[in-house]
Amino acid sequence: MVLAGTRTATPARTTPVPGLALAAAGVGAAWLVHLAVPAVPLLTAAVVLGVAAAHTPRLRTRVRGHCRAGLTLAARRLMRAGVVLLGLKLGLSDVLGLGWGTVAMVLAVVAATFGGTWWLGRRLGLPGDQPLLIATGYAICGASAIGAVAAVHDSDEDDAATSVALVTLCGTLAIAVLPLLHGPLGLTDAQFGRWVGAGVHDVGQVVATAQTAGPAALGEAVLVKLMRVALLAPLVAGLVVAARRRVRTGAGGAGARGAAAGGRPPLVPLFVAGFLAMVALRTTGLLPAPVLAAAGTAQEMLLATALFGLGSAVHLPTLSRTGARVAVLGLTAWVIVGSVSYGGVLLTT
Repeated sequence: MVLAGTRTATPARTTPVPGLALAAAGVGAAWLVHLAVPAVPLLTAAVVLGVAAAHTPRLRTRVRGHCRAGLTLAARRLMRAGVVLLGLKLGLSDVLGLGWGTVAMVLAVVAATFGGTWWLGRRLGLPGDQPLLIATGYAICGASAIGAVAAVHDSDEDDAATSVALVTLCGTLAIAVLPLLHGPLGLTDAQFGRWVGAGVHDVGQVVATAQTAGPAALGEAVLVKLMRVALLAPLVAGLVVAARRRVRTGAGGAGARGAAAGGRPPLVPLFVAGFLAMVALRTTGLLPAPVLAAAGTAQEMLLATALFGLGSAVHLPTLSRTGARVAVLGLTAWVIVGSVSYGGVLLTT
């Protein structure tokens, strides 16, 4: 019984607004960095600023406290929305125009990078889903792919944040290192563009690297890169099938626990179906250039906000405990994707 004049205690509600506001401010700062230094992609700057916010004394308590709900929402929900809009960058005619030899080369690069990185990560004893997420980021499209796979695999936020930090660091190094190898490796501009598209992780990093060799290299790089992005959908579907099998056999794992808690996961998650729908829509040619440009801007802002949220979850003291093993995996995977893609470009051009 409640006495008259007394108030019942109401549980405190966690609102995402402060975290979303902080992420929006972080994206604004990242945009200014990109304007000041165009060689630094917006998405890379967003991740770095997210990590910095998590370790700045005045912001650290807010990031871990009342801003955490909004930052987590950005890292998960906005990442999915950005992946959906990413589909508008890719048309089937673009892929077919590259030829079956290039398609086979991209499939080989993705398979070798994903399988080799995942195997090595497990051999090195990296915790949780880090081997899977790092392999996905290297093989497909960097942080965007990590966020997509983490969403369907129910991965721990720390594992996703560590994987994003590593893939972003190595992709940023590629912007500085790969142009220096253009001449010594004897690549034409078009070959260099294909090498960059097949071997660099994030779309923004691909653009920043390939543009150093001119418009021919940039065009080839973007097309090859978007072909890798298209493989995100079958990869996610394959992981869902694997999660279903683990549920049936009673095997452990984060993906299996998430599937068991929520029933059978859909073979094609909603955001992946949205990605495929956007690819189909782009293929029809019905969307005018201004609409595609606006969608591209929205997609980049959504992903930048999501990556700021993921970056804010990076805890450097925790990362340092597996730092040597993570560094070995990152550098080895970089050599794998660079070597296989270089060989593939020479064989197909």
